[in-house]
Amino acid sequence: MATQAEQFDAVVIGSGQGGNPLAQAMMKHGWKTAVVERRYPGGTCVNDGCTPSKTIDASARVAYLAKRGADFGVMTGPVTVDLRKVYERKQKLVQASRKNNGEALEGEHGTLILGEASFAEVQPGSGTYLLDVLLQEGGTRALQTPRVFINTGERPNPPDLDGLDDVPYLDSTRIMDLQEVPKHLIVLGAGYIALEFAQMFLRFGSEVTVLERSERLAAHDDEDVAECLRGILQEDGMRILTCSAVTRVSGDENAVTLDVEIDGKPQTIEGSHLLVATGRTPNVESLHLDRVGVKQKEHGHIEVNDRLETSAPGLWALGDVKGGQAFTHISYDDFRVLRTNLLQNGKASTAGRLTNYVMYTDPELGRIGLNETDAKKQGVAYRLAEVPMKQMARANQMFEPRGMIKALIDSETKQILGATVLGVDGGEVTAQLQLAIMGKLPYTALRDGIFAHPTKAEVLNTLFTSFRDGAE
Repeated sequence: MATQAEQFDAVVIGSGQGGNPLAQAMMKHGWKTAVVERRYPGGTCVNDGCTPSKTIDASARVAYLAKRGADFGVMTGPVTVDLRKVYERKQKLVQASRKNNGEALEGEHGTLILGEASFAEVQPGSGTYLLDVLLQEGGTRALQTPRVFINTGERPNPPDLDGLDDVPYLDSTRIMDLQEVPKHLIVLGAGYIALEFAQMFLRFGSEVTVLERSERLAAHDDEDVAECLRGILQEDGMRILTCSAVTRVSGDENAVTLDVEIDGKPQTIEGSHLLVATGRTPNVESLHLDRVGVKQKEHGHIEVNDRLETSAPGLWALGDVKGGQAFTHISYDDFRVLRTNLLQNGKASTAGRLTNYVMYTDPELGRIGLNETDAKKQGVAYRLAEVPMKQMARANQMFEPRGMIKALIDSETKQILGATVLGVDGGEVTAQLQLAIMGKLPYTALRDGIFAHPTKAEVLNTLFTSFRDGAE
């Protein structure tokens, strides 16, 4: 087989938001590079994640504002949603981005191969890897390379529930192909994906019930933030049931029934559609990692060090498949680490990366660095500044005063340790706080900063004069 295999300087398996720019960088560097993609160019973000979901979310916000017209003195009349047109707008953006991602991988030193890759049996210490690719169009191709980069991502991972396999349930991919608004959407899970879709379809006009097994939603955030978010969603009409254990699912394409124990008491919940958003699992099975000695974590994610090297020489993993924070911006930073180390003779590392993310509910929930929960677990001393969002002048003017802001300060250095922003454009306000952290500015620089009035940034003046201990 080795004599028939096509020779490459590098092979990237998966064309997500880490693998795609990495392949382009290696192509520009003069490396003959193959990218093997089993579905569509662009990975999860372009095809099943950020691009389509945030496009649909934009339509949901317009529906929400249209229904609120009277609050602003604008009489709009009855509001209806044509989900087919929402779907078509989403598809147009996805297909354009998919096309651009694919074209960027073809060139003098680049080859895009649509198919599923797996490692062939190889002799340890041979210095090269042999890959078999089962092509989408049929047939196979054999590739040989000294460098392999795994960027295969994750997929929805449904729970083991009695009857679930017999029900046409939705996951985070299939729900974006709906072209009619569900009458009653039941959502299993209360993480980022679950709550974002729950709110979208609530705004489109669905009745929505969220079932969460634990005691609260947004498990990675402080309890007071989670409760504030829950209050906002419930105020808008979302039914949220925590401490809910689903024991059985039944139904067909027209209706679904869930047998649930809520606080230990059995109940039956009926709906028209079921979204299962309880977790994700890495795409690793078809790779046959055992053939090349790649170590994996408990749930199948690939084990890497802070330079993204696996346990096998000449083999790296980046993006969601390695576990940890499953965000596009983290995948892209993985690319930067590898580009720096492999193409620029640098010494980049993933160690010490700031925790940052945004939950795209409306209002948004942004987070950077430490929150109170993590600070207490780590024994970090801090001072806390906090204000309700209604103290942001711009939020009141926009009639969007719901939410809160919290920031942790190091008592000695006065630098910001972390912040959480639940409020209008919370992700953008969080990014401003992130810049201060990156620049190692003391909180007083923001407290005394002159921000244009009335901007959302102006709330930082107020935040850093509002410490829980009463002192500035």
